[in-house]
Amino acid sequence: MSATLPATPCVRICVVDPVSALCMGCGCTIAEVAAWPTMSEADRVAVMGGLEARLREARSRAGRGRRTGMQR
Repeated sequence: MSATLPATPCVRICVVDPVSALCMGCGCTIAEVAAWPTMSEADRVAVMGGLEARLREARSRAGRGRRTGMQR
């Protein structure tokens, strides 16, 4: 009998962005990462459903905050 592993968004790139407070690897908040082991499968699926949009927004904000060109 083989047990299936619970769904996880982890891609083993655990870096928390200080501005958005999201893991830039998976898009989870620190609270979600901490609660993951005790979350129901339904709650996990709900969180995972919004991660791509969160990361896209966080990366977009990070890109807008970078300075380009020469500074004076």
